[in-house]
Formats: sequence, C-alpha cells, structure tokens
Amino acid sequence: MTETNLHRHSSAFSRLSGVLSDVVSRPSGAIGLFLVIFHIVLALTSPYLVPFDYKEMNASFMLSGPTSTHWLGADHLGRDVLSRTLLGGREALLVTAIATPIAVIWGGFVGILLGLVGGRIDEVLMRIVDAFLSLPWILKMLVLIVTFGTGMFVLIPTLAFFYGIPVIRIARAATHDVVARDFISAARARGHKKMTIIRRELLPNVLDTLMVEGAMRWSWMLLAFSSLSFLGFGVSPPTPDWGLMIADARGFMSFAPVGVIAPVVALSSLIIGINLTADSLAKALGIDRAQKAPV
Repeated sequence: MTETNLHRHSSAFSRLSGVLSDVVSRPSGAIGLFLVIFHIVLALTSPYLVPFDYKEMNASFMLSGPTSTHWLGADHLGRDVLSRTLLGGREALLVTAIATPIAVIWGGFVGILLGLVGGRIDEVLMRIVDAFLSLPWILKMLVLIVTFGTGMFVLIPTLAFFYGIPVIRIARAATHDVVARDFISAARARGHKKMTIIRRELLPNVLDTLMVEGAMRWSWMLLAFSSLSFLGFGVSPPTPDWGLMIADARGFMSFAPVGVIAPVVALSSLIIGINLTADSLAKALGIDRAQKAPV
C-alpha cells in the first residue's frame, strides 16, 4: 500500500471516528446508537438466549399470561412469546441490511448521473421517478410480490428497487449543489470522463447525504417489511417475525395483550433507535434533511 493510500485511509478513519464521537456526544444519538447496536447483537445471539424452541407448541399454555415459566406468556398456539420476540427481528434485519445498501448505491448513482448530465434526459427520467413516487408503496410492492412470490430473494430486490427510487431525487439534489462549482468545471475542461468526475469529484461531496439517507431508508424498509409480514406477504409461518406476530395476536388482544405489545415494543424501539441515530448523524455531518429536492 502506497503512502498516499495510507494517508487516505488514515484520514477516512479519523473522520469516521470524529463523526461517531459527535453522534455519541448527543443524548439522542447515544440512545439511538445503543438501541441499534442492542438489536443487532440480540439478532446475532438470540438463538442461544431463547428459553424455548420458537416452534414448540403446548396446548396447556395457550393464551396464558406471564408466568415464571413463560415470562411473556404464550400465544394462541401455546408458543413462548418471549422466544419468538427475541428471534423476531432476525429476518427483518437481514433482509433490510442487504436491501438498504443496494437501494442507496443504485439510487445514488442514478441521481448523481442525472444531476451531472442534466438536460432532456434528466427531465424525462425525473418525471418517471415522480410517477413512481405518486403511487402508494404498498400497492407497488404487492404487485411484484404477488407475481413472483414471497421469500428473501424476492423481498430484497423488491425493497431495494422501490426504496432506491426516492434516493434518486436526494442524490440529484445534492449533486445540483456541487455540479456548478469551479472544480467540476475544471474537471470538465481537463477532459475527464463523466465516470471519473462522479468518482473523484461528486461522490466524495454527496457521500454524507447518501449516508444519512441510507439510515432513514433502513428504518422505512423495516416498517415496510413488517407491514408485508403483517399482511401475509413477508416471511412464512412459523418463522418468528414481529409483523407476523402482531397479525396472529391481534384477534386475542383483549385477553392476551402481551402477544401484541411485545413485538410492537421491539419493532418500535428499533425504528426509534435508527431514527435518532440518523438525526444525530445528519447534525454531525451538517446535512439539512428538510431541504427540498429540485424538480
């Protein structure tokens, strides 16, 4: 590794450390980051922590309340609610952790390219983006899922595609703020190709915006994944999933509320943690998330 590369890696590490320190120094950022790390660690270790097999059914405990044996009671099939809640975030985190970077990468690249090229191509493609954004997300995803089926290999590209489309507008807006600067004009005057300008000049200047946008997309994807499971188009039973648990237990909420409350609290705490972290990250990077994207 050359000295220049070492210097670049050292600078990147120093900047990352500084941003993380800034995030943690804010109470909301510290709480959010703790919740996110907690859920990630829990997802990795929960198979070794659960007191019961998530598929194990016991008719004598059906819809029982919290006991010394089942701390959060049992569901309508006699399965341990605590075990299923602890395991309930694994599928959602796995799917969204893969789909989110894909969405940010492809949406960010297209947005940066459109912001650089401009002209009629930019106008036409942005009207197509507007058409996609005008439709309810649930209808768009259900069409593909009903057509191609459920499962990880359908959910990941579906979420990545539809949640990458809004990233196009954000990346394009960030690119518009950079593309008019002198160093872009100088790069063009030197005869640099578009891909070179994107890699060397534009991407480093819009990367912070894409990082914050990726964090927000992650929380929205988690909600979308859980909503699809709630509707029966996400994971298949008996796989433990928070959205599926809520759907199964909602009919018994009047006399066995823990079956709904437990997955709702788990999902809400993860979403809140991601949102708090994303807000603190935006402040640390000086990103104005309220700024409107140009049309």
